[in-house]
Amino acid sequence: MAASELRHLPAMHRDGQTPPSSQRGAALLTAMIIVTLVATLAASMVWQQWRAVQVEGAERARAQSAWILAGALDWARLILKEDARSAANSVDHLGEPWAVPLAEARLSTFLAVDQSNTDDAPDAFLSGLITDAQSKFNVTNLLKADGTPDEDQAAVLARLCEATGISTDVATRIVTGLVAIKAGAKTPSATTPLTPRTVAQLAWLGIPADAIKTLTPYVVVLNVATPINMNTAPKEVVAAAVKGWDLAQAERFVQTRAKKHYDSTTALQAALPKDFDIVKAKLSVNSRFFEVRGRLRLGTRVLEQISLVERTRAGNRPDVIVLHRERVSSLDQPAS
Repeated sequence: MAASELRHLPAMHRDGQTPPSSQRGAALLTAMIIVTLVATLAASMVWQQWRAVQVEGAERARAQSAWILAGALDWARLILKEDARSAANSVDHLGEPWAVPLAEARLSTFLAVDQSNTDDAPDAFLSGLITDAQSKFNVTNLLKADGTPDEDQAAVLARLCEATGISTDVATRIVTGLVAIKAGAKTPSATTPLTPRTVAQLAWLGIPADAIKTLTPYVVVLNVATPINMNTAPKEVVAAAVKGWDLAQAERFVQTRAKKHYDSTTALQAALPKDFDIVKAKLSVNSRFFEVRGRLRLGTRVLEQISLVERTRAGNRPDVIVLHRERVSSLDQPAS
């Protein structure tokens, strides 16, 4: 090979070694790969740490919220016990302390008397409400003790459906479903529906979701048959309970009741149509069962606890027993 041609060959061809520029390129590529791996591992570690912090924060917030809502429930139980402490106080109406809702208030107002010491308090707002569960129609009333339908109570539910604008077929389906459940308890089968414990569980009987949503403010499922408290019932329930009344007559009854509640079944009887049997219709002026709603708002997140309680009395000592609780967590919806 001529000398002129040798000069034009790469250096490796001449001396068998890689030129310095190629070595530098390989080293740079290796360094970039190492940096990429380190950055990936570091990002993964940071993400895992961030996720652990978020999970811990959420768990702490959940535990704190549970304690706060438990305190709200204890507050409601105390009010109901104080209301029943007097043996003469056998009437429940909307003018009593338990019926006054707790308006939404900053949590710090409950935690410290000295407002200068509330800087570190959580940015949370608490509200609460006690409602009379016996102001609603009790689905359990639809069956007699022997498991057969109570035609009078079925008619009440049918009128309630009509007053709230839904098909009376819903009442028929509920009665049919409860009868099937009662019969299935004696001869169980795979097709026997489960016994509903809440209004939402009426869907197990084939009731549409929109009908359940409409009936929820006026219907309750209790473990025993109970009368309707006419001192607290809304006009829709009043119109359904008193055969022959429409919503206008029920509204006049509610307005009269607002001026002075009925302090006895005798006074209630006098306000109803002549010869109306309040015992057969299962009407009263007092209550044992109540619903307690506690609502905690943390930023855009809302945690609500709904508790069903029963007020009992052993001698002169009243007590309030929690039958079941339900917690609902959702994003706070702006007022429309």
